[in-house]
Amino acid sequence: MGWWQLDADTLVGGRFVVSPLAETVASLCLLTSGRATHPAARRWLAEHLPAYRERLDPVTALLVRCALEQPWMADFCAPPPSTEARTFAEELAVVRGTPPDVARADVAVAVNGMLPAALDRTDLAERMAGLLQWVWARAVEPEWARRRRVMEADIVARTAQLGQGGWAAALADLRPGMRWLGDGRLRINAHDRPPRTIRSGARLLFVPVTPGGAWVTWDEPHTYAVIYPCSGVLAEPDGEPVPEALGRLLGPARAAVLVLLATPKSTTQLVALTGQGLGSVGRHLKVLLDARLVRRRRAGRSVLYYRTGAGDVLVRAQRP
Repeated sequence: MGWWQLDADTLVGGRFVVSPLAETVASLCLLTSGRATHPAARRWLAEHLPAYRERLDPVTALLVRCALEQPWMADFCAPPPSTEARTFAEELAVVRGTPPDVARADVAVAVNGMLPAALDRTDLAERMAGLLQWVWARAVEPEWARRRRVMEADIVARTAQLGQGGWAAALADLRPGMRWLGDGRLRINAHDRPPRTIRSGARLLFVPVTPGGAWVTWDEPHTYAVIYPCSGVLAEPDGEPVPEALGRLLGPARAAVLVLLATPKSTTQLVALTGQGLGSVGRHLKVLLDARLVRRRRAGRSVLYYRTGAGDVLVRAQRP
């Protein structure tokens, strides 16, 4: 298995961050696989997959297969994000600026040392950057605000886990095969890789993505990042739509809150998912509580809201 050796200071200083580039790489991986299990993800693929395949020329298609469809992703395709907020363009510049020999070496590692002759060229980084730019502009940026709210809601949930059970609890279900082993050891996956020692003072980042997918990346010895899929219903690309009739009955904003409460969520999560202000969400919750359409309960330091049976009936009654 692959695991990292790190000291307590590095773990305690770990941060959750949002990365437009990581989200775009995960979306590119979804397009590359061409497969999805969730209906909304299948709709997203149906919308963008034909144009994506038309966009690929033979060399770029081979580059994608070698760099992204292997058990180990080529490092230059997904550099770790910064702890400071950065735009997609700023993150993409790191990919585009990869020296040609480094890009070729990274692809060779991904394919176990056998770089195809067609990829022995100097423009691999530019090709990958161009493709990522296309995916961002065409398929990610138009819905970036919604995706970002989903990721921020996931971070809220993870932070609550951290407050209640410490890092061991927060990391337990972060991604398949990952868990805290004790004695400064963090298992990051089930691959048979040599352990990697992280120096004290390095930045440890945890980066959610909505399309699914998981990988690790680093810029030694300064930054190490774990990219992980958003959990549960938060990962759904569209979520459950708000029925038009329910919106007329309760108001669209209040109806959106009620629909989201099919599973328990905190006020902060609802703010992140809906884009509404804290005061507005609070007022909607009070009305729904008074109408006995939702209940609340305390979970550690958080207060979670969820639909009652009456609330479930009201939402289900609007479905075809």
